Amino acid sequence: MTFDVHQLDSFLLVGSLVTLAAILAVRVSARAGLPSLLIYLLMGVVLGEAGLGIQFEDAQLAHALGFGALALILAEGGLTTDWTEVRPSIPLGVSLATVGVAVSVAVVAVGGHYLLGLPWELAILLGAVCSPTDAAAVFSVLRVVPLPKRLTGVLEAESGLNDAPTVVLVGVISTGAAASSGILGVAGVIVFELAVGVVIGIAVGVAGAWVMRRAALPSSGLYPLAILCLTFAAYGGAAAVHASGFAAIYVAALILGNSELPHRTATKSFAEGVAWLAQIGLFVMLGLLLSPARISLEVVGLALATGLILTFVARPLSVLISSVVRPMPLRELGFISWAGLRGAVPVVLTTIPLSEGVDDADLLFDIVFVMVVVYTLVTGPTLPYVARFLRVARRSEPRGLDVEAAPLERVAADLLQVSISPVSRMHGVEVGELRLPAGASVSLVIRQGEVLVPERRTVLRHGDDLLVVTPRRARVATEERLRQVSEGGRLAQWNTDPRRRPDKS
Repeated sequence: MTFDVHQLDSFLLVGSLVTLAAILAVRVSARAGLPSLLIYLLMGVVLGEAGLGIQFEDAQLAHALGFGALALILAEGGLTTDWTEVRPSIPLGVSLATVGVAVSVAVVAVGGHYLLGLPWELAILLGAVCSPTDAAAVFSVLRVVPLPKRLTGVLEAESGLNDAPTVVLVGVISTGAAASSGILGVAGVIVFELAVGVVIGIAVGVAGAWVMRRAALPSSGLYPLAILCLTFAAYGGAAAVHASGFAAIYVAALILGNSELPHRTATKSFAEGVAWLAQIGLFVMLGLLLSPARISLEVVGLALATGLILTFVARPLSVLISSVVRPMPLRELGFISWAGLRGAVPVVLTTIPLSEGVDDADLLFDIVFVMVVVYTLVTGPTLPYVARFLRVARRSEPRGLDVEAAPLERVAADLLQVSISPVSRMHGVEVGELRLPAGASVSLVIRQGEVLVPERRTVLRHGDDLLVVTPRRARVATEERLRQVSEGGRLAQWNTDPRRRPDKS
C-alpha cells in the first residue's frame, strides 16, 4: 500500500478537524460531568463503517498504537503527580493494583463462567481486562469533585500502577503461556516484570534528573522533549529485557516530575497536551475498531451483567480486602469503590487477544466496549452526588501554587515564576509577610498585565504572577514556604512546627 502526498493532505485535513472537534468536546463533557472519552469513542464510531465508512480492522496495529498512547498517558500521569500528596496513599494504591486486581479477576472470571456461561479462558480474560481502572476516565470526572488528598492520592496511585500487572496477565493468557506455566509460573512472571520494570524506571529517572539539572540546553522548549524522551527510554529499556515498560515509564516519570528540574511547569503542560492528543487518538481509534453490526441483544446483556458483577461485587470486595494495608472509614472505601471508572485501558487490553487470534476475541471486545460506555455513563455523572451522600466531598481544597523554575547559572540562583490560584490563601498577604528564606526575594509582581515592583507592604491578589529570585541552596525551602502561605495564609508560620501543622489529608 502506497501513501502519497495527496492522501497525506486529506489525512491532515480530516485529522485536524476531528482533533479540534474533540478538543471543543472537552468543555461539553466537563459541564455534563461525563468523561470526554465517551464523546471520542462516539466520534470514532461515527467515522467508522457504520457512519462515514472509514474501514479499520487491523487488530495488531490497534494493539501497537494503543500501547503507545497508554505509555504517553502514564508518562503524563507520573510527571504531573505530586509525590508528597501521593506518598501516604502508595501502600493502598499498590495493594489495589496487585491484590485488588487479583480479587477482581477471580470474581469476574467465576461469575462469567458460572453465571454467564462463558468458557473459562474467555471468562478469565474478561476479568483481567476489566480489572484495571483508567486514569484518564477517573480524573476527567474527579476534576469537578473536591476530595481530600488521601482519596485522590489512592485513586491516582491505583490508576497509575494497575496497568502494568494486568497487561502482563492478559499477555500470558492470550499467548497460552498461562496454561503451560500454571498459577505460580504466571505469578512469578508478573513479579519479575514488575520488579525489573520498577528498577529500570528508578535508574532512568534518577540518572535523567541528574543529567537534566546539569544540561544547559539552548532553548527552554527542548527540556519537555528531553524529559519525555527519557521516560520512553525507560519504557523501551524495560521492554528490551522483557520487563514491564508501563511500570518503568510511570516510575521514571514520577521521579522526573518531582525532581528539581528547570522549566518544570512547561514540561508538565507539554506532557498534558501530548497526553490529551494521545487520549483523543486512542479513543477515536477504538471507536473505529468497533463494528456496530456485531452489537446484538446478547452482547448487551452480557455487558450489563458483567458490569453488575464488576461494580457491585468484584470492585467493592477488592477494595475491602486491599484496605487491610491501610484501614479507612467505610464511607471512604465506598467512594473509592464507586470511583473505579473503566475507560480506554480495558478496551485496549482486548486488542491483545484480538491480535493473538484467541477464540471469541471479537465477542470479548464487544462486551468490554459496551460495558465501558454504559457504566461510565452510570457512574461518572453520579460521582459528585455519591461524594456528598457519603460525606467525603469538601467545599474547597486548597491547591498548590504553579511554580516554574529557570536557572540563573552565573549567580547560582533560580528564578521562580509563581501563579496565585483563585483558591490560594496568599490573597491579601503582604510581601513582607511571606517571610522567605534568607537571600530569596519577590522581584516583580505581574497583575492584570501590569508590572509592579513590590515593596514590603504590597498586598498580593488572586491571579497575580510573582517572580521570585532564590539562591539555589534555598530553592526547596522557598517553594515550601510559598506553598505554606498559599494553604495557611499569613498565619502559615504555624505550619513550620510539625506539632501544630493541621491535617491536610
